[in-house]
Amino acid sequence: MPWDFVLILFALGVLLPWHGTIRLRRVLATAELSSADRVALYASTIAFQWAAAATVAWRALARDLPPAKLGLAVPETAQVAFTSAVLTLVAVSVSIASLRRLARTRPEERGALGVIVEKLMPRTTLELAAFAALATTAGLCEEFLYRGFVYAVFAEFTGGSAPAAIAISAAFFALAHLYQGARGLRTTFIVGIVFGAVREWTGSLLPAMAAHFAVDLTTGIAAPILMARAGTRGEKVSGSSTGNQSTGGASNGLL
Repeated sequence: MPWDFVLILFALGVLLPWHGTIRLRRVLATAELSSADRVALYASTIAFQWAAAATVAWRALARDLPPAKLGLAVPETAQVAFTSAVLTLVAVSVSIASLRRLARTRPEERGALGVIVEKLMPRTTLELAAFAALATTAGLCEEFLYRGFVYAVFAEFTGGSAPAAIAISAAFFALAHLYQGARGLRTTFIVGIVFGAVREWTGSLLPAMAAHFAVDLTTGIAAPILMARAGTRGEKVSGSSTGNQSTGGASNGLL
């Protein structure tokens, strides 16, 4: 395996998860994030992901890794369009169902994902616009990095074994979301398996890109609303401070 590919894999599998976890801990240790803080966090993540994708694309081209192996070939339009629609519908439906379950969980039992939703999801129209750009970036760049590059490298390294490429790329993808805790790690690994299988079947990254974008954007819109409504219901039923532990006014500008 070329030395530059080894360095990229080390960065994706070790440095990125470590840095992401440390960075999130620092952010979540802050008592309250301002709107400017959230927008700045979205913007820095966007810049980093595009820089990472550009670097990987540069090295892939330098090593004559063809676009077809990266999932970037011109697809069979009908198959890819149908698969994109079905995968997106299923992924968004599952995401909304998961968010509803999370919202019904007591705040102290929501774990890392609950804290992430409470502090990092958009609360205003401006934040939502920035978050939409982040969702677009994640859909394009993360799929290229993991279902494109990592998949292609290990497909070649294992002699064309699609199951191995799918499993290993899913593991790298899950590690990138280590900051979400054990639940997020399991969920993103399963998502990685499904998206990798679709990438193998269609030969294209487009279905996974579309579904990834849709799920992230749906989460940014729906999570604060569902959490705020759950908090309101908790206040009405118990008269406790449950609502103060939820996202509160996080849905401002999203309705």
